[in-house]
Amino acid sequence: MPTDKSSLNALKNLISEVDLILETTPPLPQNRTGRSRELLHAALALADDLITQAKMPAATAMGHIGGSATVRKYGSEHFRELASKRKTHGGGRPRKGC
Repeated sequence: MPTDKSSLNALKNLISEVDLILETTPPLPQNRTGRSRELLHAALALADDLITQAKMPAATAMGHIGGSATVRKYGSEHFRELASKRKTHGGGRPRKGC
């Protein structure tokens, strides 16, 4: 899947140019022009969606799903403990005993 934003924009420009060409040509038999334009509009929508997803970082795409495996493993109490350690600066590796 291409993630380069400039190549996606180039694809979108090509699709919109073909749509413009079909708009200005005489209609083809058996409603081929209309169907072609419908497909091009769908392709434009997909290209727009890919462009917006290319802007989005992976962490944003994951959203709230990121901690679901941890919740299944350790439960919600695990996150409460982590938050309390952050508030008291008690996190990190325990000190070595002498």
